[in-house]
Amino acid sequence: MRIHYIQHVPFEEIGYVQEWMAENNIEVSATKIWESATFPSLGDFDGVVIMGGPMGVYEEELYEWLASEKTFIKYAIGSGKKVMGICLGSQLIASVLGANVYPNSDKEIGWFDVSVNSGLNIWLGKDVEVAFTTFHWHGDTFDLPAGCVNHITSAACQNQFFTYGENVAAIQFHPEATPETVVSMVENCSDELEPDKFVQSAAEIKQKATENNFSISHQFLSKVLNRLFLQK
Repeated sequence: MRIHYIQHVPFEEIGYVQEWMAENNIEVSATKIWESATFPSLGDFDGVVIMGGPMGVYEEELYEWLASEKTFIKYAIGSGKKVMGICLGSQLIASVLGANVYPNSDKEIGWFDVSVNSGLNIWLGKDVEVAFTTFHWHGDTFDLPAGCVNHITSAACQNQFFTYGENVAAIQFHPEATPETVVSMVENCSDELEPDKFVQSAAEIKQKATENNFSISHQFLSKVLNRLFLQK
């Protein structure tokens, strides 16, 4: 299995995905946008993971590479490649599939519960927790694209994890987060931590960054990665 990942900013790394790829002997390649916004040929990979970032999918005038990335994702999905997006990555997938992406009524930053719909067990072929606490950092949301199924919701955001057929999965929250990536995001985006209903302080984020919360999120993400990329 050859997986190509797209990282948009240095401080939003792939986190637990790196551990999972090493454990499963995945052949890895990467596009790091701030170094070079070039994307591989479709024959050079079997699956793609699209990471997060502070930009919006609608800001093509500010980020000239956004249009090219959307085209790449569209062709990857259309050719039957395995495609997974996290946060901005999920929004890019939603946009490519024809849905509107826009600022949510509430920002969601910190550790908050998500609720899992029963249909996810069917798609995964295995059980997952019906609710768990995981890490969030997003201000935008999206409408559910036609032909997609949403499996997870939160109090602040309706569409948290959708699938499109057998080969596409889009996750709004951050199950890949590790202690290191959480610290990095807080350090680089602290200006967004203005007190609000669904925005926790840096101290509260640190206090809730428990081993158990990371473990449950990683277990969930491992099941998604196994199902999507390894069919197991």
